[in-house]
Amino acid sequence: MDILLITLGILIPFIGTSIGSSFVYIFKNKTISINLNKIFSGFAAGVMFSASIFGLILPALDYQTTYMPNVLIIVISFVLGFLLLLFLDHIIPHFHSQQNYEEGIRTTKLNKKQKMFLAILIHNIPEGLSTGVVLGVGLANLAYNNSSDIWLALSSGFMIALGIAIQNIPEGAIVSLPFKSETNSTNKAFLYGVFSGIVEPIFALIGLLLAYFIEPIMPWALAFAAGCMIYVTIEDLIPSATSGKGKNHYGIIAFMIGFILMFLLDFLLS
Repeated sequence: MDILLITLGILIPFIGTSIGSSFVYIFKNKTISINLNKIFSGFAAGVMFSASIFGLILPALDYQTTYMPNVLIIVISFVLGFLLLLFLDHIIPHFHSQQNYEEGIRTTKLNKKQKMFLAILIHNIPEGLSTGVVLGVGLANLAYNNSSDIWLALSSGFMIALGIAIQNIPEGAIVSLPFKSETNSTNKAFLYGVFSGIVEPIFALIGLLLAYFIEPIMPWALAFAAGCMIYVTIEDLIPSATSGKGKNHYGIIAFMIGFILMFLLDFLLS
């Protein structure tokens, strides 16, 4: 039963991505309208920003350390997570389809579809890592405190996983629909969208193992994951939610909805 629960927690975000990718069979057009893209991106940004605060940074503050002030640990880890994503952005060639620009080392060995796929992978790494770290922390607390209430121990991890899965649904659509335009194939676009989320359970497992077996790094891991998620939110999602043609506040409203929803999930499950 415990293994099934942990496996479910790891896979929930990936399931959300797969559901969102299936939207290519629903939308007749090969692209998302500007306003719908703003709503999707704004909602995803709100969920990730809220999850970073309530699911990662605040729990990291609860840990008491003797070798260094806890606040300093969080600041250092947060900055390191932010810098890691900044580094990956500069060295990995990838293409942002929503903003229509390319980043990373310039190369002609990769085509546009492959660069779009890499952009999605970079985005999904911190999401998987965050899910796994929080699940690992919950399992470690369960073992160290000799508790039998696994639901309570994993509640924060499931909150993060569910929140990320919710934002992965519209994100999956944002991912797969541009591929539909690039490949002229609905089935290929769906598969691209699904496989773009495959790094999430992989990095979730890595984060879980690190957090569970190396107790001293728990606050470091939580804040590090938060830095990664905040970077993705600022670099990818917020620009998509607020830019583009049309002067409206759809993206901002969707951000607030996503933020509040994630806050309520944290309150109800904790």
